[in-house]
Amino acid sequence: MDMVCWVLMKVGELTSLLGEIGLNIQEAHAFSTVDGFSLDVFVVDGWPYDETEDLKNVLAKEILKSKDQSCSKRQPALGVPMHSKLLIESSPNCIEIPTDGTDVWEIDAKQLKIECKVASGSYGDLYKGTYCSQEVAIKVLKPECVNTEMLKEFSQEVYIMRKIRHKNVVQFIGACTRPPNLCIVTEFMARGSIYDFLHKQKGVFQLTSLLKVAIDVSKGMNYLHQNNIIHRDLKTANLLMDENGVVKVADFGVARVQAQSGVMTAETGTYRWMAPEVIEHKPYDYKADVFSFGIALWELLTGELPYAGLTPLQAAVGVVQKVSIHSIILT
Repeated sequence: MDMVCWVLMKVGELTSLLGEIGLNIQEAHAFSTVDGFSLDVFVVDGWPYDETEDLKNVLAKEILKSKDQSCSKRQPALGVPMHSKLLIESSPNCIEIPTDGTDVWEIDAKQLKIECKVASGSYGDLYKGTYCSQEVAIKVLKPECVNTEMLKEFSQEVYIMRKIRHKNVVQFIGACTRPPNLCIVTEFMARGSIYDFLHKQKGVFQLTSLLKVAIDVSKGMNYLHQNNIIHRDLKTANLLMDENGVVKVADFGVARVQAQSGVMTAETGTYRWMAPEVIEHKPYDYKADVFSFGIALWELLTGELPYAGLTPLQAAVGVVQKVSIHSIILT
């Protein structure tokens, strides 16, 4: 949950308060500073919405109410002086990423050597480069395009990628979180995406190769789901091949850790591969990724773009109305 909240109060009081507003503490980390202060970091779930602004307001309101009650009783239950203030903020000097206390993934931009541009998008560019003599891919956010939503996706991607390690998931090397050099560094996938292979290079997978691709993707996705991570944008453009033909799942900008209830809401992803429950803003779970995986398999088998004759929005309507890909293509 992308939120920074500095509060001066006892740990016991804070944990009780978090429980009172319906949050479940999954992890707790305590740090001490040389000047006598302590920093307590909580990883929580149970908040039913993607946006954290309402949570900030609720948390601030409950803490202030708790302080007022303590002061009215003339008992320092919160252990804070009367002039203490609640401060909710994000640092202007770097992007706040939840950590375990050891930011070993933070990269000094001066150590990156950019060689050539591999791809370009609306909000960022992908470069081939080197880091400590290792060939890497460097995804750089365009400074002029950075906004609140982009920063949210950036921090979410770093937060998730630093936690996962699997042979069928693109390996995270590190990130630069200090503006204006915002970038994510991963292993370089020499053979590019499945999408480019199928639609730009007009490549064809033989059945044995196709099965291997499917197994690689299923292993990577199974690992993510076992760790309660829903990708939410699984498509052939996010399936990359290394020099040995091993396929790995990539791009976790809109991925999320699954809520404890097992269901999530809010539309995200790409229409041609998106599950109907996601398009309709209905609750969904990891099965939404399974649907997208099925569309990708169809694409691998046929070599065709899903719903090629339709705009993305028309494709979304067809999916919601449960019109099969085959039926749409025939018409």
